[in-house]
Amino acid sequence: MGKRVFINNFSVVLPNEKISNAEMENVIGKISGQKSRAKPVILRSNGIKSRYYGIDPKTGEFNYTNASLAAEAVQGLFKAPQELNAIDCLVASTSMADQVMPNHAVMVHGELKNPPCEVVSTAGICLCGITALKYAYLNVKAGESHKNVVVASELASSIMSSENFEAETEYKLEQLDQKPEIAFEKDFLRWMLSDGAGSALLTDEPNVKGISLEIDWIDILSFADQMEACMYAGAEKQDGKLKGWMRYEGQSREQQSIMSVKQDVKLLNENIVKTTVEQALVKIAAKRNIKPEDFDYFLPHYSSQYFRERLFTGLNNINFSIPYEKWFTNLTEKGNTGSASMFIILEELFHSGELQPGQKILCYIPESGRFSSAFMQLTVV
Repeated sequence: MGKRVFINNFSVVLPNEKISNAEMENVIGKISGQKSRAKPVILRSNGIKSRYYGIDPKTGEFNYTNASLAAEAVQGLFKAPQELNAIDCLVASTSMADQVMPNHAVMVHGELKNPPCEVVSTAGICLCGITALKYAYLNVKAGESHKNVVVASELASSIMSSENFEAETEYKLEQLDQKPEIAFEKDFLRWMLSDGAGSALLTDEPNVKGISLEIDWIDILSFADQMEACMYAGAEKQDGKLKGWMRYEGQSREQQSIMSVKQDVKLLNENIVKTTVEQALVKIAAKRNIKPEDFDYFLPHYSSQYFRERLFTGLNNINFSIPYEKWFTNLTEKGNTGSASMFIILEELFHSGELQPGQKILCYIPESGRFSSAFMQLTVV
């Protein structure tokens, strides 16, 4: 059975001031000085009203690195800085670290300056936050770690800012193409992603005062055996396969914005619900013997309000209907922060004063990278 594992606290950092839809292009920039034609359509669809960027709105300069953002979220878990010295494992994750090497977690450790401890980083996109949490959960459960910190962070603005696309538009102008615009799958994501970090403290004992969340189980499934890549960076897709950035020379990488984040929107729309909800949850529900009525709260991570109704339909399709009044999300106010999103949702609910002992929470985290899905069950204690 192993030890019981509890989340004793959450901490969130949303950098700088809240940015409205009208202010976005002033912060992350216009490509070749042109307003995006895709922006109003995408914002109408995703329903996000505000988000945060690690960019100083006054100077336009970055005032966070991904590692410093994560470190600040970890520090927020503790009332006194010296409490950080007692952690025996740090697991940190992000979709895109500040550098290719070394790994993100050791950079966060370097920012924190806490004494030597086990430090682990997991890779992925939206799912890497939950794979980091699962590592920490299993570590505590096995008795290998007693005080474990997990943090997921995203500094998406660093890859979405306009200067990253200037070489591509200049190249297209020189080629006398039709009116040069960034391909929709690149521009699309500039209005979907934002910055933030969320952390959790895991131990083998519940809080003496107040609530804790006991982790009952975390199940993660990949469908890469069936699906080609849908969301990717540092590559181009050719005939359904990825050609990685190391296969391009420097000038080509710039001219084709190889390092930008891209999404195959058609593949996403056709498969995200039926794969990451219907296929995944049928399998997990049978394994865990769960029913929709078991849960008091459903916490879905979705990138856009556009998917809300489709997710509801997907649950109905597999006889796992959860009424909207049990759903809890903060996408519209805090944006889509990728791997950090579930921590940012959980932190708000955890500190809301609404949770009561015995309540059960079902969390859903999909990833369109090559279609993966995670579900997690928590119990309030």
